[in-house]
Amino acid sequence: MIDAIQRLNIDYHFQEEIDAFLERQYVISTTNWDAFGNDLHQIALYFRLFRQQGYYVPADVFDKFTNKEGKFNQNLGGNIKGMIDLYEASQLSVAGEDMLDEAAQFSGLVLKEKMACLDDHEAKFVRKTLEHPFHKSMAMFTAQDFFGDFHGMNGWLGSFKQVAKLDFSLLQRLHQQEIIQVSKWWTELGLANELKLARNQPLKWYIWSLACLTDPTLSEERIELTKPISFIYLIDDIFDVYGTLDELRLFTDVVSRWDITASEQLPDNMKICFKALYDLINEISSKIYQKKGWDPTDSLRNAWKSLCKAFLVEAEWFANGNMPSAEEYLKNGIVSSGVHIVLVHIFFLLGQGLTEENVHTIDGIPSILSSSATILRLWDDMGNAEAFYFYELPSDFEFDVSRDFYGGKFISYAEFPYGAKPDEEAPPRGILTHAPETGEEDVEINVTGDGNAVVSTAV
Repeated sequence: MIDAIQRLNIDYHFQEEIDAFLERQYVISTTNWDAFGNDLHQIALYFRLFRQQGYYVPADVFDKFTNKEGKFNQNLGGNIKGMIDLYEASQLSVAGEDMLDEAAQFSGLVLKEKMACLDDHEAKFVRKTLEHPFHKSMAMFTAQDFFGDFHGMNGWLGSFKQVAKLDFSLLQRLHQQEIIQVSKWWTELGLANELKLARNQPLKWYIWSLACLTDPTLSEERIELTKPISFIYLIDDIFDVYGTLDELRLFTDVVSRWDITASEQLPDNMKICFKALYDLINEISSKIYQKKGWDPTDSLRNAWKSLCKAFLVEAEWFANGNMPSAEEYLKNGIVSSGVHIVLVHIFFLLGQGLTEENVHTIDGIPSILSSSATILRLWDDMGNAEAFYFYELPSDFEFDVSRDFYGGKFISYAEFPYGAKPDEEAPPRGILTHAPETGEEDVEINVTGDGNAVVSTAV
């Protein structure tokens, strides 16, 4: 039932009940996974639900379904529901979990082979599972597809589907109102007129925010988050098309000093951009302080300083013709992706776990944030020719081979956010919830190379 509710994107209505149920089941399972017997469907489903919830579950719960060589038993192939759930479970793998790599390969191959033998509804669901696993998709964009798939044979699901359809209509109206407010803010800001070569995409920026903060109750937070997201793109364009290298160094210095007086020496377009950013950070910080009792000004300023410094590093690479190693490129790309900016703002806007220790952790870009940022950088670069230059790939390197190289890198980083065991680094819950989403939603936003995929799906 939880799986269906999540796929219908109405789980937020029942979040307390879901949390309580999974907590009870997790306590039971940690002492006795044998309670699930040999039901692959149940074990794989609970494995996925637990890991989605942030609980650590060892991959060896699947040992009972493998032979001495660690291969999954071939007789499992006739269990289509079990294969679907095993494939979905494998998407939450942790780096180094060979068991889940084998699970993904085995179940994926079986499902591809069986599709021709399934009816239309089953085949459609299997195809969607293989192309867009639930954990790496966004329920708000895929819920309508679930209305007619073959998992919906249970009688009680009809009632939930009706709720989901009504909920979808209500959410559409809410999101339309939010888009109106974002567009009004962007128009009144006037930067589209001042920076004519910069991107003018308030709808795309809002979708970024919507993908990060899906809870309908976070309407104000989504609107506020869209604003710094817009400046990630604007400042990126400043570095790409507006400034000479000396001007960009001066701009970075002004941002690092966070000195409005020093901005007078900047070119007009940079001066206008910095003044708007300066005012925005002060405005957001004031709102957070009034609501949460915490002044995030220093943390937000430091995040923007880091972003501009990372942009400058890339600009100097281009200008000087220097070719960084893949590791150097990725290390800088973790910051230049802008993910840290987004998640730092989310952390303070949500106001969960506002303590000195947690703020210090967030300021330092914890591993779960850097993993999300790396996922975005790798996925975005898969459609970006300049990235192949930066990765020091041979001149005769074929595109498909390059894509395989990226694919391997992407998988290794995509696995990491869900690998934290209870005794490992634990960021604040608000970030733990949204950091993995950011990496995943970026995939949807960038899937066509320019962000149109999500916009066309959501509107």
